[in-house]
Amino acid sequence: MADKCRQTLLKKGYHENCPGCKVDQLKEMKTGLPIRELVSIWIVVLCTTLPISSLFPFLYFMIKDFNIAKREEDIGYYAGYVGSSFMLGRALTSVFWGLVADRYGRKPVIIMGTIAVVIFNTLFGLSVNFWMAITTRFLLGSLNGLLGPIKAYAVEIFREEHQALGLSTVSTAWGIGLIVGPALGGFLAQPAEKYPSIFSKESLFGRFPYFLPCLSISIFALGVTIASFWLPETLHNHSKNDKSSDEPYDALEAAHESCTKEITEEDEVREPASNESLLKNWPLMSSIIVYCIFSLHDMAYTEIFSLWAVSPRKLGGLSYSTQDVGEILAVSGFSLLVFQLALYPYVERLLGPTKVSRICGVLSIPLLQSYPLIAMLSGLTLSLLINCASILKNVLSVSIITGLFILQNKAVDQHQRGAANGIAMTAMSLFKAIGPAGGGSLFSWAEKRLDASFLPGDQMVFFILNVVEAIGVLMTFKPFLAEHNA
Repeated sequence: MADKCRQTLLKKGYHENCPGCKVDQLKEMKTGLPIRELVSIWIVVLCTTLPISSLFPFLYFMIKDFNIAKREEDIGYYAGYVGSSFMLGRALTSVFWGLVADRYGRKPVIIMGTIAVVIFNTLFGLSVNFWMAITTRFLLGSLNGLLGPIKAYAVEIFREEHQALGLSTVSTAWGIGLIVGPALGGFLAQPAEKYPSIFSKESLFGRFPYFLPCLSISIFALGVTIASFWLPETLHNHSKNDKSSDEPYDALEAAHESCTKEITEEDEVREPASNESLLKNWPLMSSIIVYCIFSLHDMAYTEIFSLWAVSPRKLGGLSYSTQDVGEILAVSGFSLLVFQLALYPYVERLLGPTKVSRICGVLSIPLLQSYPLIAMLSGLTLSLLINCASILKNVLSVSIITGLFILQNKAVDQHQRGAANGIAMTAMSLFKAIGPAGGGSLFSWAEKRLDASFLPGDQMVFFILNVVEAIGVLMTFKPFLAEHNA
């Protein structure tokens, strides 16, 4: 049967100089697990995600060093503005980068994004004042527009049966980057204080105590930039209306469907009208809106967790050092990697992406509300429970995002995926820009109401985070969230 399929596919026509057609040929001939492609996508997404949250463990101390906050309780406000500037820049340019990816290819946008990390993440580590920090983060977000196109790339580079794994790889790398980034920030920030035998206070890393984690990520990004030149392009460079191209391509799709038994009923009816307006595509737009709500929650949580962990006990925090936070997040990152690559694809096949997102959202609510209770503990018990809670929270959050990635990419076909993911990135970035600013302001406000009778201190912080999560869960039900059908 396999030989017959191979002969059928070899007879089909391709455009000789079309990179997308070459990728399609390779996909049909290669039936095994695409390890090389998975690793490539994982590394690219990790590169662009690490700088997003690597600053959170040391941001509290960075703002303090800038001497811009008049009171300790006000540090959260300024930290929120720095955290939001990246996402504001991304929000303003995501649709542009999506259109560029649809016009000129996914690969140029990927390379441009990794170069932006090399330059502006390095400059952020050398920031000498509050405004330099905000400006470099804003430019990093504006010029790093690869996350939308890489999701389209992850769908196009894999066979149908591996697409869920491909998108799971994107969200896994995203989730791990949001965890490992702060871990690096926690371990490597202020090296002259932590490792005085290696770094002196008069050295470059002593004068710029937050430069080492930024430089480490930028060096990694430089390596990824060089490696990205060997990535295959997946965009077809011929007109979709070209009859000579359509017929063999349609025949190829038919041959593929006849040879593959694992295509689900939902996938068989996924083709939308080619000229359909993306804004009128409700399955796409509804999944993007739900994605935005969960993204707002996740970004606010990421900032609040680090601020809460390093803030003093008298203000309801854990009095952890940046290194303690780094250790927690490193453990969470490893656990997340194991779950997403080993278990998520099977859970998604069993329940479907919508049910996975819904169930994980429901489970997150009681987990998050337990954080103020965990803060009352100390010693080994505190360490054990906060690690377990962090692992569970990050696994649940990334599983939600993965399910929504799948729904978004199933709602459109190839020539619209770059623009569709650009819209998703713009909307998500706006909400994620609100997340750190809102989270920092919420955290500062909560620290000033420690004696309140209703939800004092950090209890109010985690209650409001749960309200946002609950809204997201409610929006995963019909009639709001629609899955694409014929």
